[in-house]
Amino acid sequence: MVYYPEHGLVDSPFVPAQFELVEGIGEALRGLKAAGFKLVVVSNQPGVAKKHFTMETFRRMQGKMHSLLAAESIELDGEYYCFHHPRAKVARYRVDCDCRKPKTGLLLKAADELGLDLVDSVMIGDGISDVVAGRRAGCRTVLVSNLNSVVSSLLAERGVEPDYVARDVTELADIVKKDALEVVRR
Repeated sequence: MVYYPEHGLVDSPFVPAQFELVEGIGEALRGLKAAGFKLVVVSNQPGVAKKHFTMETFRRMQGKMHSLLAAESIELDGEYYCFHHPRAKVARYRVDCDCRKPKTGLLLKAADELGLDLVDSVMIGDGISDVVAGRRAGCRTVLVSNLNSVVSSLLAERGVEPDYVARDVTELADIVKKDALEVVRR
């Protein structure tokens, strides 16, 4: 996430130079892959719809992500993006779609195309919409967050409870691997 002082907001990167991997994510993802998990990105990406950047810029950021992951010896099994936003500035992206999280369209598409059983899957995210989408799709959920009072209040207000909370990505792989062992034992 990037802070944009001219807009007073924190948002996703708008240019490839701002894109970087979260520290420790390589080790966490390698651990999940070694435990037998497929690595799939399911992401709302409304930057094009909001005119923050072009589709070409998005593709360049995606390419940078691939390069950074390759440097960590990580290859994704799939990527699914929603470019829509209900208040998009670009008319063709102003859609109330089924793919924008917290709806489950992207998760269902990934499951269908990659042969995933969502009940045996774990939705990992840093936002409430990730937890809601994962729950609705039948996944176990991990929220990666230092739960502050605002996030805790929003979760309680919406009746959303992740299965697990990881303070950071270093906790993430351990939580998911332990959860997978528990599922196997049942």
